[in-house]
Amino acid sequence: MQHEKQFYIDGAWVDPVHVELLDVIDPSTEEPFTRIAVGSAADVDRAVAAARGAFPSYSRTTRKQRIELLQQILEHYDKRRSEIGDAISQEMGAPLQFARDIQAGRGTAHLERMIEVLKSYRFTSMQGSTQIVREPIGVCGLITPWNWPINQIACKVLPALAAGCTMVLKPSEEAPIDAVIWSEIMHEAGTPKGVYNMVQGSGAVVGEAMSAHPGIDMMSFTGSTRAGIRVAQASAATVKRVAQELGGKSANILLPDVDFQTAVTRGMASMMMNAGQSCTAPSRMFVPIDKQDEVKEIAKAVAERFVVGDPRSPETRIGPVVNASQYDKIQRLIQAGIDEGAELVTGGPGRPEHLNRGYYVRPTVFANVSNDMTIAREEIFGPVLAILPYRNEEEVVRLANETIYGLAAYVQSADIRHARKVAAQMRAGNVHLNYPVGDTAAPFGGYKQSGNGREYGKWGLEEFLETKAVIGYQAA
Repeated sequence: MQHEKQFYIDGAWVDPVHVELLDVIDPSTEEPFTRIAVGSAADVDRAVAAARGAFPSYSRTTRKQRIELLQQILEHYDKRRSEIGDAISQEMGAPLQFARDIQAGRGTAHLERMIEVLKSYRFTSMQGSTQIVREPIGVCGLITPWNWPINQIACKVLPALAAGCTMVLKPSEEAPIDAVIWSEIMHEAGTPKGVYNMVQGSGAVVGEAMSAHPGIDMMSFTGSTRAGIRVAQASAATVKRVAQELGGKSANILLPDVDFQTAVTRGMASMMMNAGQSCTAPSRMFVPIDKQDEVKEIAKAVAERFVVGDPRSPETRIGPVVNASQYDKIQRLIQAGIDEGAELVTGGPGRPEHLNRGYYVRPTVFANVSNDMTIAREEIFGPVLAILPYRNEEEVVRLANETIYGLAAYVQSADIRHARKVAAQMRAGNVHLNYPVGDTAAPFGGYKQSGNGREYGKWGLEEFLETKAVIGYQAA
């Protein structure tokens, strides 16, 4: 990996039009470990021109050719998977083994899934005498986040390639190095010139230029709801398609019949994974009011067992959060929980006592939280759990849905039929019953201010396709 100060445009590594460098900070030390070039609207223009030039030929490639390209990407990706995990750990703070196995592992999972989908997907069908055709939408702008960086790159780039689209990727400037390696892999795999392009930079400059660009036909964005609104507004003038996966404030409903020791322990593990920096994190744990004291004790014990520390240490379960502004936001929200009268069960403001530098947050649990409190409404994006008591099922369904978000929800019950009944009432794009194994073929996306559109598997592929009707194609 040697291209931090360049962009990948039209099949080659190129210098930026205007040289401007940005430090990349290791959040465990608060020190820069490398620098990247950040782009401008002029760099976006070059990348879009390359993508538009490549679209006529790439959009006409065969299914077989695209499958072969994805297989080549998979082969080269797996050779460098540990390197990608190492980069993710250093740039955004994920514990090293977690970054290698889970974060980087998602790239392999999405590649394997998209190859499987592309082998059988029907791009044409007949409806009476009308042919229905699914065609690539065109040039796509892809903006990806720092918290699951390679996962989001993979679940945008791969379906766009499978659909026959060309693209410009802007990865997060907070986690840019894994994207450099990914771009090197795309080159090594023989991706045709101009099909895949990558420009580093800020959302305010590069993201804005992409969203407003008349040469881009679709924007796919993952990030905060606030930034997603800006992407949609900038895209509106050119009436391009906008697919968004945004924030979340997911409810985890523990029904009265569960084994609370197991349900709380697993809920805590899911919440604290990735230092709570997941848009699907089950951050609101709803528990029967007469079980709250028991749940508090279990959650406290689990939180205090988590080892917070150096991502490179094999004992570490929770690394630092990504940067100073994220750390400050989490501290502000923890203090808001205290000030608004929530019960602090464990954790609280400041770093863990054994750490004097790095953006480390104490695993924090609040109880007796009500839905009008800031910590129940705002996405904290840190290792902070809110326990909310409920009196009956009707109340918990109402409280769980009483949010501007609708990305994920979780329901735990000893009776799967009961869990299904509650799941049917959740206003969320993904509902997880009894902590299931993840499914990369399931549609991923949200209701309400958690976004629109769906990713993963065939659902992700279809986001990058237009639908054409050829009427009279075959006389009846």
